[in-house]
Amino acid sequence: MPSLLHFGEDDFLRCRFAVSPLWETQDAVRTLRRPDRHGYHAPWLRRIRTAAAGLDLTPLWLLMPRRGHSPDWLGPPPIGPAATFEEEIAAVRAADPEAAREDTALSLACTPGALESEHGRAWLADPARMVRELADALEEAWRVLVAPEWPRLRALLEADVAFHSRRLAEVGLGALLPELDSRLSWNGRTLTLSLHGEYARDLGGQGLVLMPSVFSWPDVITGFEPPWQPTVVYPARGLAGLWTEPADRTPGALARLLGANRAAVLCALDDPATTTALAHRLRLAPSSVSAHLTVLRDAGLLTTRRYGHQVLYERTPLGMALASGG
Repeated sequence: MPSLLHFGEDDFLRCRFAVSPLWETQDAVRTLRRPDRHGYHAPWLRRIRTAAAGLDLTPLWLLMPRRGHSPDWLGPPPIGPAATFEEEIAAVRAADPEAAREDTALSLACTPGALESEHGRAWLADPARMVRELADALEEAWRVLVAPEWPRLRALLEADVAFHSRRLAEVGLGALLPELDSRLSWNGRTLTLSLHGEYARDLGGQGLVLMPSVFSWPDVITGFEPPWQPTVVYPARGLAGLWTEPADRTPGALARLLGANRAAVLCALDDPATTTALAHRLRLAPSSVSAHLTVLRDAGLLTTRRYGHQVLYERTPLGMALASGG
């Protein structure tokens, strides 16, 4: 049976998008143990195999049951579209130990034997130490598994948010939600989720967070318990090409007109991106990419808009025509 989320008047005003490097870190850890999630990520798995072997991920895996509760304190509500990992892990470290202890006990109960395990007993006996140890484990997982690839991942997630924000403006929330994933459907004021579990919830004026994710594929995941604002995590657009190296699609005439690197920057902007993401994608120095972007913008080929603390570049109609060889 499906689950139902009922919207009131205020909920329509409090829907927002978010991107969470902390969430991606946790789901990268999950993906290592989930063969059903490996399909799109085989190149990443090959790249991190040796480094991942040097991590002790057992404590984190112990709190990631395939079905059941994962501790909310390890994944506090996403701050917004431009949160950094450092900001999010600081919230984890600031968790109240006693509340974290209760939350962790609920999660351990979902895995047979976890409550009586060495880690389980030690955590429940000293929750302050547990908070430190698990925060340290998450930070190390971020450093090894995700941070080296974060410019690429963030570019994909930001492009998803930019695309769906435009669709929201074009078609409205009711038409947008089913576009995020085929398991979501909309009827009047109710979002129906064809997922595991059965429940009906009123959003109660909190609205809904819509969060694209790379590593949660193929799952759609929901979170509703405090302190979460009700959240739907869905697979980001463009996963099929995430780990592939971009082919040189720069028209020869355009490269002769603008110069090879400047033309490559223009042609790489199929989706809005930041200077850092483009530099990573094209393997160019950020200072060089920034200079090219400035020239392209001044020539009327690009436009900019703010996304949190970052600046996204996207092509104007003239830029699109040139990049396509028109």
